[in-house]
Amino acid sequence: MRILSGLFTLMLVAMVAAGGLLALLYHQFESPGPLKEARVITVPRGEGRIDIANRLEREGAIAHRWSFMINYLLRNAVSPKPMELKAGDYEIQPGASMAQILETLALGRGVLSKVTIPEGLTSLQIVQRLRDEPDLVGDIEEIPPEGSLMPDTYRYSRGMDRGELLDRMQKEMQRFLATQWEKRQPNLPVTTPEEALVFASIVEKETGRADERGRVAAVFTNRMRKNMRLQSDPTVIYGVVGGQGSLGRSITRADLDQKNDYNTYQISGLPPTPICNPGRDSIEATLNPPETTDLYFVADGTGGHTFSETLKDHNAAVKVWRKVERDRKQDAAAATDDDADEPEAPTGNNDIPVPSTNSTDSLRLLNAPEAPKTEGAAATAPAAASTTAASVPLPIRKPTQ
Repeated sequence: MRILSGLFTLMLVAMVAAGGLLALLYHQFESPGPLKEARVITVPRGEGRIDIANRLEREGAIAHRWSFMINYLLRNAVSPKPMELKAGDYEIQPGASMAQILETLALGRGVLSKVTIPEGLTSLQIVQRLRDEPDLVGDIEEIPPEGSLMPDTYRYSRGMDRGELLDRMQKEMQRFLATQWEKRQPNLPVTTPEEALVFASIVEKETGRADERGRVAAVFTNRMRKNMRLQSDPTVIYGVVGGQGSLGRSITRADLDQKNDYNTYQISGLPPTPICNPGRDSIEATLNPPETTDLYFVADGTGGHTFSETLKDHNAAVKVWRKVERDRKQDAAAATDDDADEPEAPTGNNDIPVPSTNSTDSLRLLNAPEAPKTEGAAATAPAAASTTAASVPLPIRKPTQ
């Protein structure tokens, strides 16, 4: 009896002691922590649980690393889904308890970095931006297909792999395109989501104004329905430089005459792939353009465009644009010293020299309607420019992209 009584007493004391210890651990776990001000603590990838607890104690976020570890193990023992402490940058608030810190690390609620991908960049340009982000890791061995990445602002934890972020961009583009394809207007000239993406990339590069995307999309929709070539300058640029994005100079007659799969002055219909990564608004405009009869547009000198239904009206708008260009040149010349020895500055995208307009027969207006083609005969074309004029920039509908 005495032995049983002693064992019972011992067990009771042990239970009381264990209960007291658990109460103490719980109190420490739930009590406010020692931090007096917010601090960002970085948990590296691959760091183990004990090392993380040591780090938190060393950084002053917790007072007792073993209290943190024991509570972590006990909670994992009774939880149906074990908690994993995630790597990342964490902003620990003043007085944060061990319980709050554990929850933050287990849920990965770290301080997030962000990268903004503007609409209209090529896949190569996007990859270059990601390579320049110091908080991302890993190399990108293959450039994603053109048009497969959704422009947006993406948040990520320090140490995220660049390939993982690219994968997010691709999945978002696939998701959005599929959703908008289901909402498209009937009887569009594009018959697949892939064609819609190509179309949207052209719309994206043609205008940076949100209020014009719909009208630009309508112009190209109308032209495709009439079997007119798109004659889009950005496609010419892409045919020359590809994913590099910028031509770095004005479009020339030689560029327009260059035969490649992307030059929509030379090919009918759409190019084989997108020419950039279009944003959501351009995709929406492509799949739901407004009803218009416009077939042409030209820069108006204010950052926007003048839209026309007829070639006559378009030619008049082109003359207005030329006058804007001439006035800009005169203003620029008046603001600089008249030094004949000073080399002339390169022409900018919005300041493009044009041939004389005295004879409309001697120049080729962009977006002019094509002559009908006859079976078995060469198509009638506007008078070709002389070889010496091949490097003279032509009058354009708008500033080059």
